Amino acid sequence: MFVQSHGPFVHYQRTVTLGDEGATQVIRYRLRLPWFGWLYGPFVRRALKHRPTPDRPAGLQPWWAPGDRLDQRQVLVLGLLAAASMCSTFTNTIFTQFAHKATDAFGVGGTGQGVAGAIVRAGVVIVLPFAFRADHIGRRRVMRWLVVAAPVVCSLGALAPNFPILVVTQTIGRPLGLALDLLIAVVAAEEVPRNSRAYVVSVIAMAGGIGAGLCVWMLPLAGLGTWGWRIPFAATLIWLAVAVSIRRHLPETVRFVAVHAEAPRLRTPRLSTISLIAFLTNLFLAPASFFQNRFLEQERGYSNLGVTLFTVFTAMPSGIGLLIGGALADRHGRRGIGAAGILVGALLIQSSFMIAGAPMWGTALLGGICLGIAVPALMVYRTELFPTGNRGRAGGIVTTSSLLGGSIGLVVTGQFLDRGHSYGSVLGVLSLTQIIVALLIIRRLPESAHRELEELNPEDLNPIRLAPGGAAGPVTG
Repeated sequence: MFVQSHGPFVHYQRTVTLGDEGATQVIRYRLRLPWFGWLYGPFVRRALKHRPTPDRPAGLQPWWAPGDRLDQRQVLVLGLLAAASMCSTFTNTIFTQFAHKATDAFGVGGTGQGVAGAIVRAGVVIVLPFAFRADHIGRRRVMRWLVVAAPVVCSLGALAPNFPILVVTQTIGRPLGLALDLLIAVVAAEEVPRNSRAYVVSVIAMAGGIGAGLCVWMLPLAGLGTWGWRIPFAATLIWLAVAVSIRRHLPETVRFVAVHAEAPRLRTPRLSTISLIAFLTNLFLAPASFFQNRFLEQERGYSNLGVTLFTVFTAMPSGIGLLIGGALADRHGRRGIGAAGILVGALLIQSSFMIAGAPMWGTALLGGICLGIAVPALMVYRTELFPTGNRGRAGGIVTTSSLLGGSIGLVVTGQFLDRGHSYGSVLGVLSLTQIIVALLIIRRLPESAHRELEELNPEDLNPIRLAPGGAAGPVTG
């Protein structure tokens, strides 16, 4: 009989019986992966069935698995974070997807929509107190509150009697979702081994894509009447089911428990570079995303269903890019992958606003995949380059910078569109900023792949190795 010495299973037992006709093995195991066990279950069963052989030595991870072998606590945390990511992206996406319908219902123009989007993003200042507090009292305690507050506040938009009140509810609710998203990234970085951080970011981002996708699939509901756009806002309450799971089972991170001291001084050059990259990236991506639905309806004559199909077809496959980007960033490094992905992706997305028909769909599809490749490399930098004592604070500042860039991009885009400029020309100018982003990544950021957080941030005391040697040993008897 063989049992697990280190690995992802809560229970593992392999029994081998020798008989006249050869050996028979029976494997019993239990994998505690909340919310996504149904998705990974078939892959796990196949991996256990095809055990290590001379052609596939022990310790070599399957293609779908992270670079390190996670333990049962890390698998539990990963499942909870992925579920929380669905909640955060839904609350962050809903105003973007349905603002144009609300503006139509309340008689608001393009400038009003752009200003409203900027105001909602300006609410990012609400993120900072939660980020700072998480560095003092812990990530778990703050997340337990945010995972309830974000969907509840966003759902109040369904009751808004006018557009300004809708904007107020989302100006509060959306930043709560952003704060939750920020702490998801922090917990992931502090819980995951060094060779798997980008992989985990990609998995969490894919789960977040499911949350955003659910929001997109609700677009046809807006066609039920002038009140149809209210239904998705009310539907944010479904994420309270995830809140119950998070509140019951999410542990505090091992690094916060081990390194609970006065926050060290932030490294200004690192923080400035990451913040500038976030600012410039969102200066283009925010208006490209926010005005896409209005562009498809006004310029291409798409119906609600047409907009939904376009968004799903071109955005959902970006999950392929996330998987590829996570694997490449962990194996070959962050900088080249991040710079190339953001540059090519921005060019393709901007091109989709200048053409029609199948080429528009194709460029949007490829652009989403390229941006997906860049996401794990760029997002993991936001947590890797700062010590435990102020990792939340740094993340809050970077998030604020990102939303500030998005707000400026929305206001500028809305004003130029109302003056008669085309979507392609306005976004074409904004897309040039991504050249600066690529240069900053290559010239100013260190390579962080395969390095412990304590190596990148020597300010931290009591260094922790979550997976000595980069991976745990094989299952032994």
